[in-house]
Amino acid sequence: MSTVLVIGAGGVSSVAVHKMAMNADIFTSIHLASRTKSKCDAIAESVKQRTGVDVGTYSIDAEEVPAMINLIRQVQP
Repeated sequence: MSTVLVIGAGGVSSVAVHKMAMNADIFTSIHLASRTKSKCDAIAESVKQRTGVDVGTYSIDAEEVPAMINLIRQVQP
């Protein structure tokens, strides 16, 4: 139904992504981006283990506007 892009891989986004994955009928495509891709990958792995849902991960600096625009165009949230 919907594609979501979460920016940041802290505690709040981790909880939010896990909750979205638990509602896969609503959030059909989940993507997570942060400066540190390893944090995104760790959250994605946890989500996969707990829910079986795949989460796309990306490395990006949110202050780099052209890069953010490209990511938004790519993911189409």
